[in-house]
Amino acid sequence: MSTSPTRALHPVPARPERRTRWTDAELMREEFPPVRWAVPGLLSEGLNLLAGAPKLGKSWLSLGLGADIANGDPALGGIEVERGPVLYCALEDTGCRLQRRRRQMLAAGGRAANLLTLETACPTMTAGGDAVIVDWLNENPGARLVIIDTFEKMRGATAPGISAYAADYAAASRFKVIADTYGVPFLLIHHVRKQGAEDWQDLVSGTNGLTGAADATLVLQRSRGQADGVLHVTGRDVEETDYAMSFDPRSGAWTKLDGPAGDYELGDTRADLIRLVRDYPGSKPADLAKALDKPAATIRKTLARMADKGQLRVTPGGAYYPPEPSDTPGDPSPVSHLSLSHSTPSDQGEHL
Repeated sequence: MSTSPTRALHPVPARPERRTRWTDAELMREEFPPVRWAVPGLLSEGLNLLAGAPKLGKSWLSLGLGADIANGDPALGGIEVERGPVLYCALEDTGCRLQRRRRQMLAAGGRAANLLTLETACPTMTAGGDAVIVDWLNENPGARLVIIDTFEKMRGATAPGISAYAADYAAASRFKVIADTYGVPFLLIHHVRKQGAEDWQDLVSGTNGLTGAADATLVLQRSRGQADGVLHVTGRDVEETDYAMSFDPRSGAWTKLDGPAGDYELGDTRADLIRLVRDYPGSKPADLAKALDKPAATIRKTLARMADKGQLRVTPGGAYYPPEPSDTPGDPSPVSHLSLSHSTPSDQGEHL
């Protein structure tokens, strides 16, 4: 376990009463405080919506972000953050399951997070949940992040007679009002549609009322059985970006990878490379790139990653071969009881 020293806590000064009206001249003279970030460049103050498919790792991502920010440790493997209190409402979890996950994180080198508050039961926003969040924010004036996992569990009742768009917008706005009033980033965990979409923003389940009310929308995508993925991000204070991501089932940690996300969205390419190498053992990267009509640099990177994971073998001369028989998927290997593909029956829900 890491023994690095605890960072000093830097509380955020009390914000002035929120103003909502100016003349044009007053607006130009106004000095606004800088935007507060939970994760610089990724999660800013206001309402952030994170959507992804079930069992994809959204809750691992949320819990990891919460622990890193509560400790002031680099988020996603390398993004510097300010230390401060975090509220994580894991409303589809139990204390036992959260304990298992945190123990798994700590066993892999994580640190206990004294400024992380974990909550597994909270009323909906229309039944007093808003007061619960406000009470916690008042008790923690240096709060850095509030996570609601999941949005659907806490959105509350819909007013009769209104459209689906209006209902979604109103439900999301209940969180946004608190986030804006306190200047604290909120992260709502949500789902994606079963149907595909050309625009990744259209994958978010529900109407455009949700994404319209949110200050930023994030969609996590990852092909089944692959560790590499992509986090799409767009918003009012964040630059529209695709981040290449990797998930480690042993530690439950998501890491932002270097380089363009497109370099990592290569599920079909990897399958094609394995097929070609089996048919033509000893092939070099340039020949494989030509056969697949792919950029040589991309294929070299992919082959190197596949070799690191034991999916292929590479000789000192740079020729690629199928893995040794001992490296085949049929051989037994130890697997964490909380890994994405080998979970225990009691942990088969959304949060793997």
